[in-house]
Amino acid sequence: MARSGENVAVTGVESINAITLRTSVMAASVRFYEALGFRTTYGGDDAPFSTLRSDGCFVNLIAVPSAAEAETGWGRAIFHVSDVDALYQQALDAGLAPRAAPRDAPWGERMFPITDPAGHDLSFAKRIRSYEVDHPDL
Repeated sequence: MARSGENVAVTGVESINAITLRTSVMAASVRFYEALGFRTTYGGDDAPFSTLRSDGCFVNLIAVPSAAEAETGWGRAIFHVSDVDALYQQALDAGLAPRAAPRDAPWGERMFPITDPAGHDLSFAKRIRSYEVDHPDL
């Protein structure tokens, strides 16, 4: 594993694109973010997973069974990178353990999940399909 100060990056992070939050009240959460100017692009009031967009920023909501469970854990940060597969291989080469290999997700990103040493849920992703292809009205 690389130590602080050692530059071994194959591909760099381009941006933090989205945050994923837990909710036990999906419909209320969707309405909350819509009231703040976000538009639902995936899922909705009764979905187990929803995505809301404001310009190039996204809030993902994942349904959990109880308010208590929604309050534990913080969610997920999603980092956009130029080459998901190269970064995945870099993680493996460094002795890290991604939770899954890169895959093409139904919402139009190629991504892989990994947990940091403190237990934070991270995803590294690259857009493989335009949001506008799925949602031309946005």
